[in-house]
Amino acid sequence: MIQFLASIGRAVMAALAKVGSVALFALETISHLFRPPFYGREFWHALIQIGWLSLPVVGLTAFFTGGALALQIFAGGSRYGAEAVVPSIVAIGMVRELGPVLGGLMVAARVASSIAAEIGTMKVTEQIDALVTLSTHPMKYLTLPRVLAATLAVPVLVAVGDSVGIMGGYLVGVGRLDFNAATYLKNTVDFLEPWDITSGLFKGAAFGFIVATMGCYHGMQSGRGAQGVGAATKSAVVSASVLIFAANYILTELFFAA
Repeated sequence: MIQFLASIGRAVMAALAKVGSVALFALETISHLFRPPFYGREFWHALIQIGWLSLPVVGLTAFFTGGALALQIFAGGSRYGAEAVVPSIVAIGMVRELGPVLGGLMVAARVASSIAAEIGTMKVTEQIDALVTLSTHPMKYLTLPRVLAATLAVPVLVAVGDSVGIMGGYLVGVGRLDFNAATYLKNTVDFLEPWDITSGLFKGAAFGFIVATMGCYHGMQSGRGAQGVGAATKSAVVSASVLIFAANYILTELFFAA
């Protein structure tokens, strides 16, 4: 029994140590935002990689999700004679929940793995040590531009994904479910409130911060060799995805209370 309790205690302490390490890493990243120098070239490069090049996968995911959501809501609503709620529920479901979460997950799959692999490879090949030798802080040069770019880019991706997802629901509703086009659009616009859209964008910023932070953290913690880089890449995607779901629930509770 003592050995069993000791193993649980070691696991809990290891988990708390990991949480503390990630929190300190995030705080150090934020602190560099207020201290010069700022590497603008790295920031713009990260902004293109994270934002612009993620548009296709986020757009396609949102489009098909909006279409499937319209079909599912119609199927459920038709049992109670409530087919008219399809435009409203598709709109609020996309902007408050599915748009931010699916956008964050797609960015996590694409960006967190890329960042972790890139920084992990730099660590293995001692390029990070070379930065220190050149009096360049690795956190300021590698982490801050990527975290800042993701925090700013993901809300834009979420906004685009929301629009494309609602359009997917519209096309399915009009072309497949025989909704009137003007009525569908009117119900969508009338039902949405500014806070619905704003809350989803806030979630996008938080998810972008999480994705880039996890990618950079696990890249910096990468072990030696190809196996270490692969493990860091896997850990970055898994931890970013889990934290996105956890943060989504916490933010939803806060927005619901507000």
